[in-house]
Amino acid sequence: MTVAARASDVERGTGRDTERDTGRVRGSVRVAETALGRLALVLDRDGVAWLPDHRTLLVADLHLEKGSSRARRGFLLPPYDTRETLSRLAARVAAHDPARVIALGDSFHDRDGPARLDADARAALAALQAGRDWLWLTGNHDPALPATLGGEVADAIVLDGVALRHEPRGEDAAEAEICGHLHPVAKVRLRGRAVRSRCFVHDATRLVMPAFGAYAGGLNVCDAAFAPLFPGGFTAHVAGRERLYAVPSRALCGD
Repeated sequence: MTVAARASDVERGTGRDTERDTGRVRGSVRVAETALGRLALVLDRDGVAWLPDHRTLLVADLHLEKGSSRARRGFLLPPYDTRETLSRLAARVAAHDPARVIALGDSFHDRDGPARLDADARAALAALQAGRDWLWLTGNHDPALPATLGGEVADAIVLDGVALRHEPRGEDAAEAEICGHLHPVAKVRLRGRAVRSRCFVHDATRLVMPAFGAYAGGLNVCDAAFAPLFPGGFTAHVAGRERLYAVPSRALCGD
């Protein structure tokens, strides 16, 4: 999105994009291509990333069973977040047909989340895993996951020299990295109108994925937590209604 575009364009999916938006549509979703080193990435407006050379789909921060977790603490929320999240993920799996799915941690909102999955959710998860490899990366909310979930469990994995993990390591990272954890959202204010939306945020060596979960909140990318990760600035790929918009960090504002 150019600085001259209207903030409402992010909502409606109009306007122009200054980043390497290929103009291609997978299903009805516009995608944008980028890369970290040798690792090619296709960013999907619905919050997943596709690694074409590996036929791998990345998703971060599902936070399954957050509604039931909050209910146990007296916060009554509609108990449909797991169903909604898995349904949306199923649509992206169907669109990309990956050979492997990697969930980048905090797939469950707490350690007991897997035990609270109902029969329908377990069946939906099994259908997603059928015919493909599935890797759960551990997160701060789910540092251990049971074998009954299916798939494999690891703390991190490296693909083409890029580390995939839950929490970014910042200056301590020995290699490029793709991570989740921070739930990035971007706020664009133009011509008196402001829009706040989930986004991917990256530079040449680091990509932070948006949170995919239905009840996952968001942290503004202008928050101080992002500053040490991107000292030279970053690009935010902000989700509009139908496409992604590439917005430089200087054009974004805090809450």
